[in-house]
Amino acid sequence: MIADEPQHPFALTREQREIGDLARDFARQEIAPFIERWDKEHTFPRALYGKLNALGLMGMLVPEDFGGTQVDYASYALAVEELAKVDAGTAVTISVHSMICAALARLGTVEQKDAWLTKLGSGDCIAGFALTEPDAGSDAAAIRGSARRDGDAYVLSGRKQWCTNGSFAGLVMAMFRTGGAGAKGISAFLVDTATAGLVVEKITEKLGIHTSNTVDIAFSDVRVPAAALLGREGEGLTSALDTLTAGRIGIAAQAVGILAACLDASVKFAKERIAFGRPIGAFEGIAFKLARMATDLEAARLLVYRAAALADAGQPFAVEASQAKLFASTVAREHASEAIQIHGGYGYTTEFPVERYYRDAKITEIYEGTSEIQQLVIARKLLGRLG
Repeated sequence: MIADEPQHPFALTREQREIGDLARDFARQEIAPFIERWDKEHTFPRALYGKLNALGLMGMLVPEDFGGTQVDYASYALAVEELAKVDAGTAVTISVHSMICAALARLGTVEQKDAWLTKLGSGDCIAGFALTEPDAGSDAAAIRGSARRDGDAYVLSGRKQWCTNGSFAGLVMAMFRTGGAGAKGISAFLVDTATAGLVVEKITEKLGIHTSNTVDIAFSDVRVPAAALLGREGEGLTSALDTLTAGRIGIAAQAVGILAACLDASVKFAKERIAFGRPIGAFEGIAFKLARMATDLEAARLLVYRAAALADAGQPFAVEASQAKLFASTVAREHASEAIQIHGGYGYTTEFPVERYYRDAKITEIYEGTSEIQQLVIARKLLGRLG
C-alpha cells in the first residue's frame, strides 16, 4: 500500500487505510522476522493469534455486540492482503476463521451466538471448516458423513479431509448428511472440538502455506446437542456454499497479497541486480514482466474491492467473488513464476522469498472452490443451466 497514492473514485477511506496499515505493520514486526523459520519447520504460530486478537483482527467479521470489531468487507480484504504479503499461511487462517464467524453471525440462533461468537471474536477460540471428504471435493453434494437424530441430539459419523485450522480449532463448522441423497439431505453443525469421538487423524504436509494447519478429522459417533444444528436441517449445503462464497473474497485478497509481495521483491531485485553493466530492470525483457505484474495486481485488487463493496451493500456478489478469486489466483500463480524467472538462479533458492510465494500461490487456485468451479459459477450466470 502506497501512503501518498493519489485519490481516485476507488480510493479507500481513511478508516480502511488505518486497518490496512495496522495489519501491514503487525505483519512486518511480528511475522516477517520469523517466517523463514516457520515455513521451513512447518510451524503453526498459535501464540500469534492472541496478538492479532489484541488488535481486533480476529473479530473483523464478528458484530460488536459479541465483542468483535465488525469492519466492512473491503477493510477485511485489505487486512488479509497485508498479512498475505508477508505470510499467506497466516492470511488463510484468518480468512477461514473469519468466514465461520460471518456464517455464525448470519445463520446462528441467539444461543449459538452467545455461546461462540464472543470466544471467536476474542481470539480465545479459532474456528475451522469441515466439508471435504476423501470421495467428495468439488462435488460437495456427494458427502457421505452422516448425522443421525437420537432424541435431543445428533450423532455424527464420518471422515473429513483438509480441514483448515483443524488441530487448533475450538469450533468446527461441519457438514453431514441428515437426509437422503443429494444437496437437500445435508445439514450444518457447530461442533466443539473437545467433544468425545472427534479425533484429528492426520496433519497434511503441503507444498506451501506451511504456517497454516490442515488436517483430516474422524467423527466417530460424535454426539452433539440438537441445538448444534446451524440453520435448518437439510439446508447445510446451501449454508456451506454461501460461506465459501463470502470466503472467496478472503482467498482472492490472499492471492492479491502474494502477488503484491512478488512485485515488491521483483522490483527491488531488478534495480539491484547488475548484468551486462546495467541493472536488469533496464532491459525490456525484465521491465515488461514488471509492467504486466503491476497491471494485473491492480486489476485483481479492484475485482476484490468490487465484490467486497457488493457484499457490504447487501447485494448479490457470488459471481463477482468468483471473478475476483479466479483472476487473482491465476495471476498470483503466473507472476510468482515470473518473479522466480526475474531472480534467475537466486529465485530457485531459499535465499530469496519468491520460491515461497510460488509455493503458496498455487493453492489459491484450488481451495474454497477450484478455478474450474469459479468458471462454472460465472458461466452459469451468463448462460443459465443448459443441460
